Amino acid sequence: MRAPGRRAASTREPLAEVAAVTQRLSVLLAAGVTPASAWQHVAASTGSTLASRVAGASSTSVADAVIDAAARLDPLEGAAWRGLAAAWTVATAAGAPLAPCLRRYSQSLRDLAQAQRDARVALAAPVATARMVLALPIVGVLFGTALGFNTLAVLFGTAIGWICLAVGAALMAIALKWNASMVAKARPKDPAPGIGCDLMAIAVSGGSALDHARAIVDETVARFSLPAIVGVDEVLELSRSAGVPAAELLNSQAEELRRVATARAQEDAAALGVRLMLPLGLCILPAFMVLGVFPLLVAVISSTVGSL
Repeated sequence: MRAPGRRAASTREPLAEVAAVTQRLSVLLAAGVTPASAWQHVAASTGSTLASRVAGASSTSVADAVIDAAARLDPLEGAAWRGLAAAWTVATAAGAPLAPCLRRYSQSLRDLAQAQRDARVALAAPVATARMVLALPIVGVLFGTALGFNTLAVLFGTAIGWICLAVGAALMAIALKWNASMVAKARPKDPAPGIGCDLMAIAVSGGSALDHARAIVDETVARFSLPAIVGVDEVLELSRSAGVPAAELLNSQAEELRRVATARAQEDAAALGVRLMLPLGLCILPAFMVLGVFPLLVAVISSTVGSL
């Protein structure tokens, strides 16, 4: 009965896998299942390799086990697991209920995973176009050969052809590197926007004073190499001045930061779809002219002069 779950986990996106594990942990913990049993049940039901390692690491704390298991993962996925470990650590230190925080954190990861899917959809057309156009230089060479002109001899047997090969190859290499660089820059870097507010909300929900709660969160953020805390100080000042509990204000601020991050990711994906046309016009099309059209013209002129 476990095989289907494991096959499904193998096809799941990394962030979606972390979100699924976190969501199931929150449900089990809210139902009163012990943490050790919760990890075992989640590992069995999701087939997550990392969850299995944490469930089997009985000699270390949950947070340390998560960090050890996530050490060799992709940076974004590893940061998502570190966020889970940080939430677990803060809740343990502050004596706060963990299940509500894990539920919110899983939703944050689901939102980010959906933003990545939206980015892939937005990039599908320009990326496919760029890949197709990359074949144009080869098509130009084959077209010239089909017309009866020995463009390959021009490219590989003459000084002009060698220059064309060098220039065309350089243009295509630049286009490939340019495309990869733009796609990499458009990918989300923060797996848990608003994690600082979430952690602070956990700490204060355990009954800790604000200064003590902030110390716990700062220490945890530094320990797990999480992004710098954003938006917490303003919320705490509002809580003090208005005399209202800080937890709900912090949760609201975290949700706002997640909405902003999701919108920014969607905007970056839409803009990238346009920017990917730059390497097409500035590198790929000139490479087509240099490798496909110019050698064909040289072959035509050479054959014409030779026939005279």
